[in-house]
Amino acid sequence: MALRKRRLAGSVVGYVRRAASVVECEGLGAVSLATLDLQRAAEGAELIVLCTPIAQMRGLVEQMLPALKPGAIVTDVGSVKSSVVRDLESLVGKAGAHFVGSHPMAGAEKMGVAAARADLFDGAVCVVTPTRKSNPAAVRKVEQLWKSVGARLLRLTPKAHDDLVSRSSHLPHVVAAQLANLILSPEHSREQGMLCANGFRDTTRIASSSPEMWRDIALANRKNLLGAVDGFVAALRQFRRDLKRGDAQAVASFFEQARERRDQWARRARSGSPE
Repeated sequence: MALRKRRLAGSVVGYVRRAASVVECEGLGAVSLATLDLQRAAEGAELIVLCTPIAQMRGLVEQMLPALKPGAIVTDVGSVKSSVVRDLESLVGKAGAHFVGSHPMAGAEKMGVAAARADLFDGAVCVVTPTRKSNPAAVRKVEQLWKSVGARLLRLTPKAHDDLVSRSSHLPHVVAAQLANLILSPEHSREQGMLCANGFRDTTRIASSSPEMWRDIALANRKNLLGAVDGFVAALRQFRRDLKRGDAQAVASFFEQARERRDQWARRARSGSPE
């Protein structure tokens, strides 16, 4: 939608898995053409963006290899980069094409083309993860792709990306999911759900995301995510000890530090400054 709105591509073809999605995608203006035929979608394309759960990417690329145009650029929007780059960089290279990993830090818990927006990437950070094997011209074109739809660029190694998002993205999804599992458990009375108001809604919003997608992300980045979970659990245990002792100063400091750090982050996010 962003590409078509800005008239940045002569043709945008979408590969979909269900016949119903063909009519939906074309009707909503997301693509020039939608098809169930992967080879048809990839044939002659100058740029291919993989937007599937990461566990499906290698299989899809293997299927489209015969249709890949020499010199074509393949990128993705996956939330884990090390395994994706490792799987796809050499595979795409065998066809004379170029793979460059990317991850726009944008999106919501809703799924499907009906939830798509042409302004989704405006002001969002997009991480591009080139390697020593990356074609420099392909890297520049992938970066230009994201800049052209409104994103702010950040270059990271795949390893650094996966370490950082394990805390900033993957851990919050685990926490939101567990809050929903715990608080909305059928073990509690019906009144429990009636007392879940704005705080619960806002904190658990991302628990409504695709289970398939988040299963793949958690498993693909499990080493980093395990470290993030361990750090989170250790901090909760410290809070539990302070709470059990009735340590008012420690409990107050816990909340004060959180407010200060989040407010500082929010100010930086609004200004678009990393400082």
